[in-house]
Amino acid sequence: MLERKPVFPNVIEMNYQAGQILGCNVYLIYDQSEWILIDIGFEDTVDEIVELIRQLDFPLSQCKTLVATHADVDHIQGLAKAKQLLRTTVTAHPLAAEPLRTGDRLKTFAVIEPQKIDMEMPPVEVEHLVVDGDTITVGDLKLEVWLTPGHTDSQLSFRLGNLLFSGDNIYRDGCVGAIDAHHGSDIPAFVKSLQRIRDSDVEWLLPSHGPIFRKDDALLDRTIARVESYSHMTDFGTCAVDWPLMDEWEREIAEGKPLA
Repeated sequence: MLERKPVFPNVIEMNYQAGQILGCNVYLIYDQSEWILIDIGFEDTVDEIVELIRQLDFPLSQCKTLVATHADVDHIQGLAKAKQLLRTTVTAHPLAAEPLRTGDRLKTFAVIEPQKIDMEMPPVEVEHLVVDGDTITVGDLKLEVWLTPGHTDSQLSFRLGNLLFSGDNIYRDGCVGAIDAHHGSDIPAFVKSLQRIRDSDVEWLLPSHGPIFRKDDALLDRTIARVESYSHMTDFGTCAVDWPLMDEWEREIAEGKPLA
Protein backbone atom coordinates (compact mmCIF):
# COMPACT_ATOMS: atom_id res chain seq x y z
CA MET A 1 0.00 0.00 0.00
CA LEU A 2 1.29 3.45 -0.92
CA GLU A 3 1.23 6.35 1.51
CA ARG A 4 -1.53 8.75 0.61
CA LYS A 5 -0.44 12.35 0.01
CA PRO A 6 -3.62 14.43 0.20
CA VAL A 7 -3.24 18.06 -0.85
CA PHE A 8 -6.16 18.89 1.47
CA PRO A 9 -8.21 16.65 3.77
CA ASN A 10 -10.14 14.14 1.64
CA VAL A 11 -8.52 15.39 -1.60
CA ILE A 12 -5.73 13.68 -3.57
CA GLU A 13 -4.36 15.09 -6.84
CA MET A 14 -3.03 12.19 -8.87
CA ASN A 15 -0.07 13.98 -10.53
CA TYR A 16 1.12 15.17 -7.13
CA GLN A 17 0.53 11.73 -5.64
CA ALA A 18 2.49 10.03 -8.44
CA GLY A 19 5.36 12.52 -8.35
CA GLN A 20 5.18 12.94 -12.13
CA ILE A 21 2.97 14.54 -14.74
CA LEU A 22 0.31 12.11 -15.98
CA GLY A 23 -1.77 14.70 -17.83
CA CYS A 24 -4.45 17.11 -16.66
CA ASN A 25 -5.06 17.35 -12.94
CA VAL A 26 -7.14 14.40 -11.71
CA TYR A 27 -8.69 14.89 -8.30
CA LEU A 28 -9.75 11.96 -6.13
CA ILE A 29 -12.23 13.05 -3.45
CA TYR A 30 -13.07 10.54 -0.78
CA ASP A 31 -15.03 10.12 2.43
CA GLN A 32 -15.94 6.96 4.32
CA SER A 33 -16.21 4.18 1.74
CA GLU A 34 -16.99 6.39 -1.26
CA TRP A 35 -14.75 8.21 -3.71
CA ILE A 36 -15.05 10.03 -7.03
CA LEU A 37 -12.68 11.33 -9.68
CA ILE A 38 -12.92 14.81 -11.16
CA ASP A 39 -11.62 14.33 -14.72
CA ILE A 40 -9.53 11.36 -15.89
CA GLY A 41 -7.26 12.65 -18.68
CA PHE A 42 -6.03 10.76 -21.72
CA GLU A 43 -6.88 7.12 -22.36
CA ASP A 44 -3.24 5.96 -22.30
CA THR A 45 -2.80 6.94 -18.63
CA VAL A 46 -6.01 5.34 -17.32
CA ASP A 47 -4.37 2.03 -16.40
CA GLU A 48 -1.63 3.84 -14.48
CA ILE A 49 -4.13 6.01 -12.60
CA VAL A 50 -6.37 3.05 -11.74
CA GLU A 51 -3.39 1.03 -10.51
CA LEU A 52 -2.26 3.99 -8.39
CA ILE A 53 -5.75 4.21 -6.87
CA ARG A 54 -5.59 0.48 -6.09
CA GLN A 55 -2.20 0.88 -4.41
CA LEU A 56 -3.62 3.73 -2.32
CA ASP A 57 -6.10 1.18 -0.94
CA PHE A 58 -9.26 2.68 -2.40
CA PRO A 59 -11.67 -0.16 -3.28
CA LEU A 60 -12.27 0.14 -7.01
CA SER A 61 -15.87 -0.97 -6.55
CA GLN A 62 -16.54 2.10 -4.39
CA CYS A 63 -16.01 4.68 -7.14
CA LYS A 64 -19.32 6.51 -7.01
CA THR A 65 -18.92 8.34 -10.35
CA LEU A 66 -16.46 9.87 -12.79
CA VAL A 67 -17.04 13.60 -13.14
CA ALA A 68 -16.19 15.56 -16.29
CA THR A 69 -15.40 19.22 -15.74
CA HIS A 70 -16.09 19.76 -19.46
CA ALA A 71 -15.85 17.92 -22.76
CA ASP A 72 -12.25 18.56 -23.90
CA VAL A 73 -10.25 15.53 -25.04
CA ASP A 74 -7.35 16.09 -22.61
CA HIS A 75 -9.81 15.78 -19.72
CA ILE A 76 -12.16 13.04 -20.89
CA GLN A 77 -10.59 10.82 -23.56
CA GLY A 78 -10.10 8.10 -20.93
CA LEU A 79 -13.66 8.18 -19.57
CA ALA A 80 -14.98 5.19 -21.53
CA LYS A 81 -12.05 2.99 -20.50
CA ALA A 82 -12.13 4.11 -16.85
CA LYS A 83 -15.88 3.63 -16.69
CA GLN A 84 -15.51 0.06 -17.92
CA LEU A 85 -12.64 -0.75 -15.55
CA LEU A 86 -14.34 0.75 -12.51
CA ARG A 87 -17.89 -0.28 -13.45
CA THR A 88 -19.20 3.12 -12.49
CA THR A 89 -21.10 6.06 -14.00
CA VAL A 90 -20.24 9.38 -15.64
CA THR A 91 -21.44 12.78 -14.43
CA ALA A 92 -21.36 15.95 -16.55
CA HIS A 93 -23.26 19.07 -17.57
CA PRO A 94 -26.04 18.55 -20.17
CA LEU A 95 -24.05 20.52 -22.77
CA ALA A 96 -21.15 18.08 -22.40
CA ALA A 97 -23.34 14.98 -22.63
CA GLU A 98 -23.89 15.05 -26.40
CA PRO A 99 -20.22 15.42 -27.49
CA LEU A 100 -19.34 12.71 -24.99
CA ARG A 101 -22.09 10.39 -26.24
CA THR A 102 -21.14 10.85 -29.88
CA GLY A 103 -17.38 11.15 -29.41
CA ASP A 104 -17.45 14.50 -31.23
CA ARG A 105 -13.80 14.94 -32.22
CA LEU A 106 -14.17 18.54 -33.37
CA LYS A 107 -15.89 20.03 -30.34
CA THR A 108 -13.68 18.07 -27.94
CA PHE A 109 -10.47 19.33 -29.62
CA ALA A 110 -9.48 15.77 -30.59
CA VAL A 111 -9.01 17.01 -34.16
CA ILE A 112 -7.35 20.30 -35.06
CA GLU A 113 -6.30 19.74 -38.65
CA PRO A 114 -4.08 22.82 -39.19
CA GLN A 115 -1.94 21.75 -36.22
CA LYS A 116 -1.96 18.08 -37.24
CA ILE A 117 -3.74 17.07 -34.03
CA ASP A 118 -5.68 13.86 -34.69
CA MET A 119 -6.77 11.78 -31.68
CA GLU A 120 -9.45 9.21 -31.01
CA MET A 121 -12.38 10.27 -28.84
CA PRO A 122 -14.13 7.12 -27.54
CA PRO A 123 -17.83 7.83 -27.00
CA VAL A 124 -19.25 7.39 -23.52
CA GLU A 125 -22.75 7.71 -22.09
CA VAL A 126 -23.42 10.21 -19.29
CA GLU A 127 -25.74 8.79 -16.63
CA HIS A 128 -25.92 11.81 -14.33
CA LEU A 129 -26.56 15.37 -15.54
CA VAL A 130 -25.74 18.22 -13.16
CA VAL A 131 -26.39 21.94 -13.44
CA ASP A 132 -25.55 25.04 -11.44
CA GLY A 133 -26.67 24.71 -7.83
CA ASP A 134 -26.77 20.91 -7.76
CA THR A 135 -24.85 18.94 -5.15
CA ILE A 136 -22.61 15.90 -5.57
CA THR A 137 -22.24 13.89 -2.37
CA VAL A 138 -19.26 11.75 -1.43
CA GLY A 139 -19.87 10.12 1.93
CA ASP A 140 -20.73 13.10 4.13
CA LEU A 141 -18.97 15.58 1.85
CA LYS A 142 -21.04 17.86 -0.37
CA LEU A 143 -19.66 19.43 -3.55
CA GLU A 144 -21.65 22.39 -4.81
CA VAL A 145 -21.84 22.47 -8.62
CA TRP A 146 -21.04 25.79 -10.32
CA LEU A 147 -21.58 26.33 -14.04
CA THR A 148 -18.66 28.57 -15.03
CA PRO A 149 -18.85 28.86 -18.84
CA GLY A 150 -16.41 30.74 -21.02
CA HIS A 151 -13.67 28.29 -21.86
CA THR A 152 -16.44 25.94 -22.95
CA ASP A 153 -20.20 26.16 -22.64
CA SER A 154 -20.21 23.14 -20.30
CA GLN A 155 -17.36 24.13 -17.95
CA LEU A 156 -18.15 23.11 -14.37
CA SER A 157 -16.45 24.04 -11.12
CA PHE A 158 -17.09 22.39 -7.76
CA ARG A 159 -17.00 24.01 -4.34
CA LEU A 160 -16.00 22.00 -1.27
CA GLY A 161 -15.84 24.27 1.77
CA ASN A 162 -13.07 26.80 1.15
CA LEU A 163 -11.84 24.91 -1.92
CA LEU A 164 -12.95 25.43 -5.51
CA PHE A 165 -12.11 22.83 -8.14
CA SER A 166 -11.97 25.57 -10.74
CA GLY A 167 -11.54 23.74 -14.05
CA ASP A 168 -9.88 25.65 -16.87
CA ASN A 169 -11.03 29.04 -15.64
CA ILE A 170 -7.70 30.37 -14.33
CA TYR A 171 -4.21 29.08 -13.55
CA ARG A 172 -1.51 30.26 -11.15
CA ASP A 173 0.18 32.39 -13.82
CA GLY A 174 -3.07 34.22 -14.64
CA CYS A 175 -3.64 32.29 -17.89
CA VAL A 176 -7.05 30.90 -18.75
CA GLY A 177 -8.32 27.95 -20.76
CA ALA A 178 -8.09 28.36 -24.53
CA ILE A 179 -10.77 30.50 -26.12
CA ASP A 180 -12.04 28.97 -29.36
CA ALA A 181 -15.42 29.04 -31.02
CA HIS A 182 -15.27 25.34 -31.96
CA HIS A 183 -15.91 24.19 -28.41
CA GLY A 184 -18.34 26.81 -27.21
CA SER A 185 -16.10 29.55 -25.85
CA ASP A 186 -17.85 32.78 -24.86
CA ILE A 187 -15.80 35.78 -23.73
CA PRO A 188 -18.53 37.72 -21.86
CA ALA A 189 -19.53 34.50 -20.06
CA PHE A 190 -15.86 33.87 -19.25
CA VAL A 191 -15.60 37.30 -17.63
CA LYS A 192 -18.71 36.62 -15.52
CA SER A 193 -17.31 33.25 -14.41
CA LEU A 194 -14.01 34.85 -13.37
CA GLN A 195 -15.90 37.58 -11.51
CA ARG A 196 -17.92 34.92 -9.69
CA ILE A 197 -14.73 33.22 -8.57
CA ARG A 198 -13.14 36.51 -7.54
CA ASP A 199 -16.19 37.61 -5.57
CA SER A 200 -16.55 34.29 -3.73
CA ASP A 201 -15.05 33.60 -0.31
CA VAL A 202 -13.22 30.45 -1.38
CA GLU A 203 -9.57 30.44 -0.33
CA TRP A 204 -7.93 27.87 -2.61
CA LEU A 205 -8.28 27.23 -6.34
CA LEU A 206 -7.64 23.69 -7.60
CA PRO A 207 -7.38 24.07 -11.39
CA SER A 208 -7.52 21.44 -14.09
CA HIS A 209 -3.92 22.12 -15.12
CA GLY A 210 -0.88 23.13 -13.12
CA PRO A 211 -0.36 23.83 -9.43
CA ILE A 212 -2.97 24.53 -6.79
CA PHE A 213 -2.83 28.11 -5.52
CA ARG A 214 -4.44 30.54 -3.10
CA LYS A 215 -7.18 32.67 -4.59
CA ASP A 216 -5.62 36.03 -5.42
CA ASP A 217 -8.13 38.79 -6.17
CA ALA A 218 -5.46 41.05 -7.69
CA LEU A 219 -4.46 38.25 -10.07
CA LEU A 220 -8.10 37.68 -10.97
CA ASP A 221 -8.62 41.41 -11.56
CA ARG A 222 -5.73 41.48 -14.02
CA THR A 223 -7.00 38.37 -15.78
CA ILE A 224 -10.55 39.71 -16.00
CA ALA A 225 -9.28 42.92 -17.57
CA ARG A 226 -7.18 40.97 -20.07
CA VAL A 227 -10.00 38.57 -21.02
CA GLU A 228 -12.34 41.52 -21.47
CA SER A 229 -9.82 42.91 -23.95
CA TYR A 230 -10.00 39.65 -25.95
CA SER A 231 -13.33 40.87 -27.31
CA HIS A 232 -11.17 42.91 -29.68
CA MET A 233 -8.12 40.61 -30.08
CA THR A 234 -7.31 37.27 -31.72
CA ASP A 235 -3.80 36.42 -30.48
CA PHE A 236 -4.51 33.65 -28.00
CA GLY A 237 -5.49 29.99 -27.73
CA THR A 238 -3.96 26.91 -29.33
CA CYS A 239 -1.51 28.97 -31.40
CA ALA A 240 0.72 29.44 -28.33
CA VAL A 241 4.06 27.70 -28.83
CA ASP A 242 4.81 26.83 -25.18
CA TRP A 243 3.66 27.32 -21.59
CA PRO A 244 6.45 27.99 -19.06
CA LEU A 245 4.15 27.25 -16.09
CA MET A 246 3.97 23.59 -17.14
CA ASP A 247 7.79 23.27 -17.02
CA GLU A 248 7.73 24.87 -13.57
CA TRP A 249 4.91 22.55 -12.42
CA GLU A 250 6.77 19.47 -13.68
CA ARG A 251 9.87 20.47 -11.65
CA GLU A 252 7.73 21.03 -8.55
CA ILE A 253 5.99 17.67 -8.93
CA ALA A 254 9.32 15.86 -9.36
CA GLU A 255 10.79 17.63 -6.32
CA GLY A 256 7.68 17.02 -4.19
CA LYS A 257 7.55 20.74 -3.44
CA PRO A 258 4.92 21.51 -0.75
CA LEU A 259 2.09 23.97 -1.29
CA ALA A 260 3.04 27.63 -0.95
